[in-house]
Amino acid sequence: MKAYGAAIFDMDGTLVDTLADLYDSVNEMLAHYDLPPRTLDEVRQFVGNGARKLMIRSLPADKSADDKFVDAALAYYDGCYARNCLNKVKPYAGITELLAALAEKKIPLGVCTNKQHFAATAIADKVLAPIKFAAVSGDAAGLPRKPDPARALAIAKKMSVSAADTAYFGDTAVDIQTALNAGFLAVGVTWGFRPRSELVDSGAQIIIDSPLEIFELIDFV
Repeated sequence: MKAYGAAIFDMDGTLVDTLADLYDSVNEMLAHYDLPPRTLDEVRQFVGNGARKLMIRSLPADKSADDKFVDAALAYYDGCYARNCLNKVKPYAGITELLAALAEKKIPLGVCTNKQHFAATAIADKVLAPIKFAAVSGDAAGLPRKPDPARALAIAKKMSVSAADTAYFGDTAVDIQTALNAGFLAVGVTWGFRPRSELVDSGAQIIIDSPLEIFELIDFV
C-alpha cells in the first residue's frame, strides 16, 4: 500500500455539517427580498461551488439571470452567513478523533473549500480547535474556485509535500474533480451532502463511509 504524507480536506459536508446555518442564511436572504424559501434538501444540492453559485441556484430564474441582483443578494447573504456560520455547525462524528490521530502522526493537514474564506477560517478556529491546520483556503476575490486545483496545490506546496503524496477528501463531484486535477489521491466521503453515486460517477479512487475507516484504507507516514 502506498503511504501518503499529507491530508487536505474539503470543509462543508466533509469535516463539518454546516447545512443548517447555510439553510438559515439562504432563507434569511430570500425573505429579505420577499422571495419564496428553499427547502433543506434544495440547499443541500445547491452548495459546493461557492456562495455566488449558491445564490444563483437559490434565486428564482428571473432574479438569477440579473447579475446586479445576484451581486446584491450575495452581499446580503454574506452578512447573514457571517452572523450565522457558527450557530449550528458541528464536526461529523469521528472527525475530531481522525484529525487528532493524524496530528499525532505529524501528518500536515490542510483545508481547501469553496465556502467564503472568512467562514472557513472561523470554523477552523472555533469548531475544529485545537487542531492546527497548515493552511485553510476558502473562496476569496481573485482566487480560483474548485475544481481548479491551484489553491489545493498551493496548500500542498506550503506543506512541502508532492501532489502524488497528498490525499484529498471531499463529499462532492467538485472535490473529486479537484483532487484528480491536482494529481492527489481522490477520496470520497459518504457522510456529507451528496450520494455515493455522485462520488463513483466522478471518479473517486477510494470511497469511505466513516472517518476512522480512513486508517483501514489509507496509510499515512
